[in-house]
Amino acid sequence: MASSCLVKEREGAEIVYGSEECHRHSIELLEELGFPKGVLPLQDLVECGRVRETGFVWMKQKAPYEHFFDKTNTRVSYAIEVTAYVDKFKMKKMTGIKSKQMLLWVPITEMSIEDPKGKKILFKTPMGIGKSFPITAFMTQEEQEKHLQLQGKEIEENN
Repeated sequence: MASSCLVKEREGAEIVYGSEECHRHSIELLEELGFPKGVLPLQDLVECGRVRETGFVWMKQKAPYEHFFDKTNTRVSYAIEVTAYVDKFKMKKMTGIKSKQMLLWVPITEMSIEDPKGKKILFKTPMGIGKSFPITAFMTQEEQEKHLQLQGKEIEENN
């Protein structure tokens, strides 16, 4: 039963294979949705898919991966497969992502950017409990430099 639901969920999907293609696809998806490129630092991707009609996406890695985000002091675990339903500035019904809080691994089921200026990114658990961090904590070096330039221009325009 579960496999037929999975097949139906992925019906009509655009699928790419291979590390380079999947990496490019995942970065393009994050940019299109308005998320920083470093928020999903998946490794050794082998398959990525997207069903545009429903917003369903998935990314498969060769093996599970743990990442430590220095700027948020947070350890995050990514399963072999990460899935979500996506929309501009939002990923919901996420699977395959857990964050270590104290001594427990807590599933992350939603990620969103609520602020129109995109200053904070909010992560939620299945119980609706959320925690937000500065969006800059998940930016690549290139994105941080561009962000600083834009802030400098805004300051100049306001003076």
